[in-house]
Amino acid sequence: MAIERQTIIYDGPGGPFEGVAAFDSTAPGPRPGVLIVPNVLGEKEQDRVTAERIAALGHVGFVADLYGQGKRTTRESPDPAMYMNALNADRPLLRDRLRASLAALHALPQVDAARTAAIGYCFGGKSVIDLARAGGDVRGVVAFHGIFDPPGYAYPTTIRAKLLICHGWEDPLAPPEAVTGLAAELSAAGADWQLHGYGGAGHGFTDASQKGSTRPGFGYNANADRRSWAAMTDFLAELFD
Repeated sequence: MAIERQTIIYDGPGGPFEGVAAFDSTAPGPRPGVLIVPNVLGEKEQDRVTAERIAALGHVGFVADLYGQGKRTTRESPDPAMYMNALNADRPLLRDRLRASLAALHALPQVDAARTAAIGYCFGGKSVIDLARAGGDVRGVVAFHGIFDPPGYAYPTTIRAKLLICHGWEDPLAPPEAVTGLAAELSAAGADWQLHGYGGAGHGFTDASQKGSTRPGFGYNANADRRSWAAMTDFLAELFD
């Protein structure tokens, strides 16, 4: 196995955009593709490592860029959420940028465009749920510590993509009423969905850079991180079988 990275420049509303693909260059033929949607900070090394882990499972990982080429923040930025907030205020634009990112994944020569999925973290979790809501051409989506508020626009009556929601039960950004609201929404839309709730875990439970966080309801949780990755692996195997 030889995992390689490739920078991909692609078009979309407000672009250009710059994503990163990871794949096993020794594997024969097209294989399933997984779109990876980052958290509030946008595309970064942490997401590229996730793409490599996806590639090691036998898929192609592609880190989406929803903000635009060169538009990134860090936790030390004056306003780390500036680009995220702009998209939260314009969910149709978020939807259209997700579609552009998915089209870039489908266009990769290593990818079997009939077998794709999307995963996302925090804001990326919200984003992949929106992708499912909007009828994105994926077999399924996985949200890790996502946000669940609906987008405010009409979407297809039936959500075709399967959904796996991996949720830290102590997450203050998605309290129990938001979780049950999402469940009701997905059920009303006829979706095939499942929810994994992790006790003692809060927002950002997969983010190892947040180890030792003292902020209530936020921070890394090794058990939830390990268990949610295993749940995702099984979910993707079922999708792509």
